[in-house]
Order: sequence, then C-alpha cells, then structure tokens
Amino acid sequence: MTSRWPTALDQSLSTIDLYESHTERKHYDNRANLYAIIMATEHLERAYAQDCVTNAEYTTECNKLISQFKIAESALGKNESTESFMKNYQMDCQRAVNRLLIMGVPESLRSSDDGDRALTVATTVANFITAMDVLKLEQLDVDVLLPHLIDLRNSLVQISGTPKDWGPMQKVENWLVKLNFMRAHDRIDENDSRQLYLDLDSAYSEFNQYLKTKR
Repeated sequence: MTSRWPTALDQSLSTIDLYESHTERKHYDNRANLYAIIMATEHLERAYAQDCVTNAEYTTECNKLISQFKIAESALGKNESTESFMKNYQMDCQRAVNRLLIMGVPESLRSSDDGDRALTVATTVANFITAMDVLKLEQLDVDVLLPHLIDLRNSLVQISGTPKDWGPMQKVENWLVKLNFMRAHDRIDENDSRQLYLDLDSAYSEFNQYLKTKR
C-alpha cells in the first residue's frame, strides 16, 4: 500500500557545504554581516524619514550601526570596496550609502541646533563603541587596534573645556604609547585585551559624566 504522506529525504544523499575551511567560513560570515548592517541602516533611515522612530531611538541605533559598519568594512580587505560589494550583490540602498559612507553620523545630530558640538560628541561616541566592539570580536592585532584608538584620541582632543589630566584622554594615550612600541603584526594577549576593554569602558563612562556637567 502506497503511503499518502511524503517520504523523508534520502539521508544517504551528500550535502553541499558552502565552505571548506574555517577561513572560508569566516569570509562568508563577514560578508553576511556587512550585508545585514547596510540593509538595517537603509530600513532605519526610511523609518526615521517617515517619523516612525523617535530622535533618541534613531540616534542610538544609528550610532551602533555606524560603529559596526566600520569594523565590518575593514574585514572586506584592501581588494574590495563597499561600493563594489553593494554592486556585486545588487544592493540599492542609497540612504545607507549616504549615512555610512558620506555623512558618518546620525542625521538627528547633524540637524541639531548645536551642530558642531553634537557632531564631535557623536563621532567620539561612535569611536568608543567601535574600539570596544573590535575587542569583543577578538581582533587583537596591533595594526587593527591602533587606528581605532588614534581615531578615538583625535575625537577626544576636540572636546572643548577638558582638563589636561582628563581621565579618558590619559587612558587612551597610555594604550597608544604601549601599542606604538609593538610591531604591526603583534597581538595583545587576553589579559591586555580585558584590561584595554575595562579602561575604554571606564573612559566612556567618565566621558558621559563630563557631558552631563556641560548641559
């Protein structure tokens, strides 16, 4: 008697793997991550333009996406740009291009009354988040960490009215000195990684406390 229910797939059939090594899997994961960030940014920008999210919600999420994009873009390598990646995958995301590649900060901060200060603060926040996310992803090579810490130091310098011995600046400067004594292909160990993350987290909290005193 023939069953009216569909038969299970033949388990003996061979499966098709998308990758053959850990390196190849990481390559596909990185590309999938970049694709997701671009699409999420496009949808967030549309939602903001249609007044479907508040300024606070938009600013928080946009800052996160910008920081995540910086890390994901660096994983593409030197032989491919974000533009060519988007063209290859037929991504029509002009709002995301404008936000991630051209403006680099949330629209809500660009259009605020105190525009220059807001842009500086937004850039600094994004640099803090990016530097800490790099550590979370265990990208511990000196030539990866150093540019992010330099960006953070440069944005902290632009915060007006800070004392010479300002904690956030001192913490970042101390790590820059240490990393500059290392070679580009060196990696910091787990203990240094945890300490750097702790110092950045502490500096970020102190930075936010300083901003509250200036409101």
